Amino acid sequence: MSWVDEREGSWVLAFVIRVVVVAIALWVATWLVDGIELGGTTTGARVGTLVVVALIFGLVNAFLKPVIKILSCPLYILTLGLFGLVINALLFWLVGSFASRIGLPFVVDGFWPGFWGAIVVAIVGFVLHLLIPDRFDQR
Repeated sequence: MSWVDEREGSWVLAFVIRVVVVAIALWVATWLVDGIELGGTTTGARVGTLVVVALIFGLVNAFLKPVIKILSCPLYILTLGLFGLVINALLFWLVGSFASRIGLPFVVDGFWPGFWGAIVVAIVGFVLHLLIPDRFDQR
């Protein structure tokens, strides 16, 4: 008999995989986009920063993004969904601002780095989720 319910264990694994995927996507964004900076003196500090920022990113997308999408629904319709790119950029910028305020060495230096960073994170996350077998990545 296992001390962890099998469904709970798979939920935890799926959550960890999502956080790792977002952290990798954030790292790629810091590497590709000028204006997104990842500080830290050691590799461990950088990885820790990426994991915490990935958690913040997930919380922002889980709680704020749906509310903003509902409130800005007319703009989504008017622009045929392109306003979603602006929302994603602003949320990415917000994550960078929040991370900086709590002392994490992760900086998004304006709207355009946030815009391109959000696109990079979306593309890299999509590709990584394609590579992960479905039994591990239960979304």
